[in-house]
Amino acid sequence: MTAIPIVLFWTLALHGLFSRKPMLVYLFFATMPVGAFAVIPTSLTGGLTFTPTPVIALLLIARTFSDRDGPAAFLALALLPHRLMLLTLFWAAAAVTTLFMPRLFAGKVMVVPIRGIVSAAAPLQPSAQNVSQFAYLSIAILSVFAFARILRSADIRQHALKAMCLGGGIAVLTGLLDFASQFLPITPALEPFRTASYALLTDIEVLGGKRVVGLMPEASSYGGQCLAFLSALYFYRRAIADGRVREIYVPVVLCLLVVCAWLSTSTGTYVGVAVFFLVAALEWFLRINADERSGAVHRRTLGAETTAAVSLFILIGILAIVQPHIFDPVQSMVQRMILEKQESTSFTERGMWRTVATAALSATHGLGVGLGGTRSSSSVIAIFACTGIIGGLLFYGFVLQCLLRQVADREPEQRILLSAFRFSFLPTFAISLMVGDAIFGGLTAFGLGLATALSGQTNPRSVRWYDYQSSESSRSNDCLRRSMSQMNA
Repeated sequence: MTAIPIVLFWTLALHGLFSRKPMLVYLFFATMPVGAFAVIPTSLTGGLTFTPTPVIALLLIARTFSDRDGPAAFLALALLPHRLMLLTLFWAAAAVTTLFMPRLFAGKVMVVPIRGIVSAAAPLQPSAQNVSQFAYLSIAILSVFAFARILRSADIRQHALKAMCLGGGIAVLTGLLDFASQFLPITPALEPFRTASYALLTDIEVLGGKRVVGLMPEASSYGGQCLAFLSALYFYRRAIADGRVREIYVPVVLCLLVVCAWLSTSTGTYVGVAVFFLVAALEWFLRINADERSGAVHRRTLGAETTAAVSLFILIGILAIVQPHIFDPVQSMVQRMILEKQESTSFTERGMWRTVATAALSATHGLGVGLGGTRSSSSVIAIFACTGIIGGLLFYGFVLQCLLRQVADREPEQRILLSAFRFSFLPTFAISLMVGDAIFGGLTAFGLGLATALSGQTNPRSVRWYDYQSSESSRSNDCLRRSMSQMNA
């Protein structure tokens, strides 16, 4: 039974590799919510799990830099200070620490191993996790390189935004199917997509209800995916040229993502969603107070958004007056998952992971223990603990550089996209303080690559913005053919 999804995946992947259409971009986003699926049987890989998105990312990277100008473009991205030099230096620092530090400090530093007993610290030892984690980080970094090149095309950017909507829809679909498995006999249909070799926490209950995991390993990772798509789609949506996608599909997916994030019952996700609403309110306030001339592009659709927000608040107010007990389950869940979180064993355990990881960084004199050396339950702590102080400063220096980038052109699409990247990064960064590891996700790689691509766009004629009211499909087709010919040149 597991062979069918594997064959289907590789059929789509190879078709995307050789297709003249940007199918790999769609597969990249569409496979993100399927994080418990091993596309190569673990019996053939020595227990290592290769999930769909990194494999698709490798194919996308190969496709992007396999042309005649690919090596030169890669070197230009890697070596120029205003492009990806800081990220390249971070990659080098991660390679050095992962290769040498687990051996240099073996048995001398206490860590919480990635595999094995996670409730107590153990001496640092080199392991296969060092190799696998560095490989995953390398794929994430190379994905930034690929996006920094292909997203210079306006048409590919539009395809990527549609693919993002598709990925959010699949996250919703898998979550709703997992939720429905409590009432319908559909679990056997989901099991072939849950073949990863690591622990899969798919049957956990909270307050008598199932923690929805979709096709991810656990509820927190599924909730993180929902939050990432929610934040990205909300802020990037105004740059989508297709009116049907922008005005119909995206709002529906956004509403369902909020529902699925709630069903995940993940504390980190709840906090992240709260941060998302705060950032969305800040963005809305800045847009409504923008200058009428220079900020006109950011003020679009404000009327409809204001109407929707006011209507929602009125509806909630009416429900609170007419049926005040309808919000009791919400209050109980917030009480249990957030206010009482400090009393849970998971909070204590994850706090211990962060403490041990921070102590390991200190014990190595700031050099780090190497990727895959320790658990941390915090992406920020993981990056510093695993790659050292130098590695952490290089990575977050690059992130800051991307957040401060400015577009070379004054095209509306580019201004909206760069603003969207800045706002969408904040909720995911907030949750990374509480959960995660040193490997940044696909949506983060997309955002970093997008910011780099936009800031390096020096030829205004190579980018075409699709007017919201335009229905001239011939222009779109011409742009698509020109963009794809550039990729395949």
